[in-house]
Amino acid sequence: MHSILRSWQRIFALLIVVLVCIGCSKVPSTGYNPWAVVSVPTDAKLLDIAFTGNPQHGYLVGSNTTLLETNDGGDSWKPLKLELDDSRYRFDSISFVGQEGWIVGEPSVLLHTTDEGRSWSRIPLSSKLPGNPIKIAALAANSAELATDVGAIYQTADGGKNWKAQVDAAVGVVRNLNRSADGKYVAVSAKGSFYSVWEPGQNAWTPHNRTSSRRLENVGFGENGQLWLLARGGQVQFSDPTKPDEWLEAQNPEMATSWGLLDLAYRTPDDIWIGGGSGNLLHSADGGKTWQKDRDVEEVAANFYKVVFLKPDQGFIIGDRGTLLKYQPNVAKSSQPEAA
Repeated sequence: MHSILRSWQRIFALLIVVLVCIGCSKVPSTGYNPWAVVSVPTDAKLLDIAFTGNPQHGYLVGSNTTLLETNDGGDSWKPLKLELDDSRYRFDSISFVGQEGWIVGEPSVLLHTTDEGRSWSRIPLSSKLPGNPIKIAALAANSAELATDVGAIYQTADGGKNWKAQVDAAVGVVRNLNRSADGKYVAVSAKGSFYSVWEPGQNAWTPHNRTSSRRLENVGFGENGQLWLLARGGQVQFSDPTKPDEWLEAQNPEMATSWGLLDLAYRTPDDIWIGGGSGNLLHSADGGKTWQKDRDVEEVAANFYKVVFLKPDQGFIIGDRGTLLKYQPNVAKSSQPEAA
């Protein structure tokens, strides 16, 4: 009986130590918070955001056929109802160029607008399409590029009537897939065991081993083609800007973290934000050399799945349970020290 009691006492003591360690964070605070929580009329998981040629007019998409519209730059949103055959579509990606926009999602669905979203038409997709479309990029009038969750890539130049394959073979089921502004793609395998890169003109994806034993969570493109990666356990790493095939030393901004890092975005070449699980948000003002933590958003009960900067003074963080944060450039500017 005494041995059982001692065992429980040891377990309880260990739990206390773990809880104390989790509560301790050596990463310094940003000292200011440029992110405002925006109320949206849904509790669905939000997945992507895009604005039209009008910087005040934009759309949010997400699970459960969620489509929200703003006409005041993202301060307020209203739901839109689409006439589809199912209310359970997951809208993964939205993109606009001027008044022309596209939405893709799962199960396989493609929507198109030419009037800034006042009306949407559904474009049939071939039953032979490899995988479900999860990424769409509006390129020009009547032109867009579509990628699927197995790494198939297609382009249309006639408003979606015909699509031309850009890669001969798919890469396999992916966890995350990101596109650079110049048309490159990087995809993380479903199990996070490797990542693959594709560039326009190549026939196939080029696979790469992960940089450590930690499984990959996300990989994307930074400035000047530099890659960044987020791995399990809160690890951050950047590729060497002078040697594209090599990586700089991995960082762990918060060593004993139990939450994952989910997405990274550059506001400027030196200003970087990382969103994570359980309302965690990291910031670097020196290109990723040092990190601070925005503690004012820790009480937001959501995972920050995506960080988006449409331009340096227009940014959003989106997550589950209808979570949306909007970047406040005036707050950020007022927090900077004045020049002597």
